[in-house]
Amino acid sequence: MALSRFDYYAPETIEEACSLAAKAGKGAMFMAGGTDLLIKIKRKLLNVSAVIDTKKIQELNKITFDEKDGLVIGSTVTLTEIENHPLIKEKYPAIADAAAATANVQIRNMASIAGNLCNAAPSAENAPVLLAMGAGVTVESMDGKRIIPLDEFFTGPGQTVLKQGELLTSINVPVPPEGSGTSYQHISARGKVDISAVCVGAMLVMKGDICEDARIFLGAVAPTPMMASNAQALLKGKKITEELLQTAGIEASKECKPITDMRATKEYRTLMVAVLTGRAIDESRRRSAK
Repeated sequence: MALSRFDYYAPETIEEACSLAAKAGKGAMFMAGGTDLLIKIKRKLLNVSAVIDTKKIQELNKITFDEKDGLVIGSTVTLTEIENHPLIKEKYPAIADAAAATANVQIRNMASIAGNLCNAAPSAENAPVLLAMGAGVTVESMDGKRIIPLDEFFTGPGQTVLKQGELLTSINVPVPPEGSGTSYQHISARGKVDISAVCVGAMLVMKGDICEDARIFLGAVAPTPMMASNAQALLKGKKITEELLQTAGIEASKECKPITDMRATKEYRTLMVAVLTGRAIDESRRRSAK
C-alpha cells in the first residue's frame, strides 16, 4: 500500500516548525522517528496534508540533567539513546528499562519517547514509569509554551490534550526523591518484538523498611495509562513483605479495566497485573536501598 501524497518539511528551529504547522493548518503533523505516524498514513488512518520532520532541530536532540530541575529529554532523542545513556541508567534506571523493552532494535534506533507518548496507545511502554515519577511535557506553538503534567496528557486511545499546531519539545522528569526506587515490568505475547499486553511502572519512597510513598501506573489495561490508587494506598506506612506484595498486586488487578484483543484476553491481563505489580513493587523496594 503506497503512502498518500503530502507536503514534507524539515525545519531547523522550533519557531520554524511551529510556523509551518500554523500555515499548513489541520492536516499538518509533526514527526520525530515516524515509526507510528508513517504506518498510520500508509494505512489511511490519518488524513495528512503536511508532515513536519523535527529531526533537524538540534535543540530537540538533547538529554540534560541538573539537581534542581531533574532530567530533560528532547523530543527527538531516540529510545536507543535513552536505554544506553549512562546518567539515565544510573539515576533513572526504570526509564532506561522501559525504553529498552520497547519494540525491537530497528524501531528503537528511530523511535522516540515523545512519539510513543503522542501516539497515545493504551499500551505505550514508556508512559507508566514516567507517570509514576511525576513527569511532565513541554509543548510549544505560535501561541507560546506550556507545561502539561503527564497525568493530564492522555484523554483516550490515540488522543491527548495537544492542540492543533502544538509541538511536544521535551519530557521533564523531576529529581528522584531521597530513598526512592523505581521499576518497569511488562509482558507480551512474543517477547521483545511485540507491543505489551500489560505493563507496570512504579516508584516507592522508602525510609528504612517502611514505605513512605508509592506511585503505581498500569498500561494496556484501560483506555489510557491508569493509576492503581488503591494498591498504592495499601503500601503507605507499611513494611514491604511478601504477603503485602501479593495483596497489593491483587488490589491493582481489581482496579484495572482490560479488554480481550489479539494480544491477550481480559482474564490473562487481569492476572498479569497482579503478578507484574508485585514484581514492580519488589524491585522498587530493592532499588531504593542502593
